[in-house]
Amino acid sequence: MAIDRASKFFDHLDELRYQPTEKRVRVLAGGTTVADTRAALLIWEPRRVVASYAIPTVDIRGDLVAIEATAADERPVQLGAGPPVLDPSTAFAFHTAAGTPVEIVSGAARGVGYRLADPDLDGYLVLDFDAFDWLEEDESIFGHPRDPFSRIDMRSSSRHIRIELGGVVLAESSRPVLLFETMIPARFYLPADDVQVALTRSDTRTVCAYKGHATHWSVDVAGEDGTNIAWSYEKPPPELSQVAGLVCFYQERVDVTLDGVAQLRPVTPWS
Repeated sequence: MAIDRASKFFDHLDELRYQPTEKRVRVLAGGTTVADTRAALLIWEPRRVVASYAIPTVDIRGDLVAIEATAADERPVQLGAGPPVLDPSTAFAFHTAAGTPVEIVSGAARGVGYRLADPDLDGYLVLDFDAFDWLEEDESIFGHPRDPFSRIDMRSSSRHIRIELGGVVLAESSRPVLLFETMIPARFYLPADDVQVALTRSDTRTVCAYKGHATHWSVDVAGEDGTNIAWSYEKPPPELSQVAGLVCFYQERVDVTLDGVAQLRPVTPWS
């Protein structure tokens, strides 16, 4: 019997998952090298959709000190029929697998880790990504480790897209760039000239591990509903330069008509 590959992804979300990587991974804090390893693991705690790095404790340059657990709020998101997943913004301190929090002390550098109580992961420590600077080989990474089972494809298109909110046409284009990312709805990146309303630059900045740092835009004519309704990557990594400067609206929050067919608003962590 044939299976839907995407459905299998959700079958294991409530389990602790890991994947070895061949990348050399270095962890720094304030210029101090906290860890340098060629044996890192990618770790997904139950219901997490974004990975963290686990580092062999033998490769950590510092002391590991047991600390009290810190309270953190759960941020659930209902994506399908199964149990809710955790919004990627859920703090590192919120854990869904048994373990012990520790502090890494390396000279003046400090950071938090989590020792999972799982025999298959004995000798590893999951590190709080946001507490450190990271290198894969000799290149900096940001946001979170990239998922080896995820990819991005971009395709120039002549499909006609119309974006509205409250009956107001925000943009209309027949020259979008479609960005396809694993397990995320296709995104429609439009030339700024095809946006039909004024965009106001927001103070909001977000980061994507793949596309870089995003500038957000608001549409004043839409009132509160138009706040941070679109984004653009002004300086994406070279491999994603095709979307540089293009504008993408959250189709979770606008009405999209594609080739004359009205689209349902998807449900995602950004809804």
